[in-house]
Amino acid sequence: MEELPKVARYKPYYHELEKGKRYRWCSCGLSKKQPFCDGSHKGTDFLPVVYEAVEEGEEVLFCGCKHSADQPFCDGAHNDLQDVYEEDDPNSEANLLIPVVAADAQGRAVLDGGCCVIQVSRIAKREEGVMKLGELISRASGAQHQSQFYAEVAKGQSPILSFGDSDVIIFVAQGNGELSISGRPFAVNPEQGVYIRPQEAFSLHNPHDEPMHLYISVCPLDVAPKYLAEMPGNFNDDFPERTIGIDPDKRQTMSNRFFQMLVDKTMGSKVVTQFIGDIPKSKAAMHRHLYEESIVVLKGEGYMWTENLKTKVTPGDVIFLPRKQIHSLECTSADGMMLVGVIYPGDNPSINY
Repeated sequence: MEELPKVARYKPYYHELEKGKRYRWCSCGLSKKQPFCDGSHKGTDFLPVVYEAVEEGEEVLFCGCKHSADQPFCDGAHNDLQDVYEEDDPNSEANLLIPVVAADAQGRAVLDGGCCVIQVSRIAKREEGVMKLGELISRASGAQHQSQFYAEVAKGQSPILSFGDSDVIIFVAQGNGELSISGRPFAVNPEQGVYIRPQEAFSLHNPHDEPMHLYISVCPLDVAPKYLAEMPGNFNDDFPERTIGIDPDKRQTMSNRFFQMLVDKTMGSKVVTQFIGDIPKSKAAMHRHLYEESIVVLKGEGYMWTENLKTKVTPGDVIFLPRKQIHSLECTSADGMMLVGVIYPGDNPSINY
């Protein structure tokens, strides 16, 4: 029978490394100097894994559960070693003292560290032909890695937009129509993800009376799109598949939660990832990520928590999470919460510490 490692702890260990230094990661889980080896593996089938830091100050998450397939780093495997995703009691004595922050006149409720919840219906939008475009996340709101825009496209043809060297990830929230990416047409429907590669341009055609509603994430961040007079013909044929919808067969478990990758490496996106997921009525334990994240709440209500503040979230709201900001998303709806998120730079939404 295969010998299994001991779980030192479920969450990974965060470390900032010294360039050129070699680190011996404990694979057996027996070391008293976690996450590093102290020789306790002797007499077992396990050996330490050596990793040499490639840059000064390199930030890593060394696996603590010892079940990662990406040793010595965390790959989220710890989430599947427990029946229930790690939770926190929202009615604990300490949590009951956390005040609720209301949204300001622009529809933004700002929490600790620049984390915020944005009421999309209240943001300012500028008109460009049949399209209304509003800024949700930007450098002005504290983002360093990604920006996000909200678009409403009425009946007709939208302008041609380009975000230069950035990757563009779209989520179609409502409406049906046709999306042209550098001259290549794609049918788009609700609850679809769309990937547009750097230097490509796009436009939308809505043949219906009801407007289309879209969330447009740009990575690295950009202040605004460029409006082009003509559609370029530079569609990248190396990656022909650009739209993806919900597929229950592609769901991945995360304890008692589920998520499906939408735009990821399989579509050619190397450093930005879009996923859709659902969470049950619960409050996740406070945690952090090494990536910057934006979340659109599609269904369900709850609260976004940081260390000293919390605010209400409802369907249509957007949540912005800076890198390494401690937080927790609580779902208060009996039927659970459905959300779509974009992480950058990153490729695995199940990794946290």
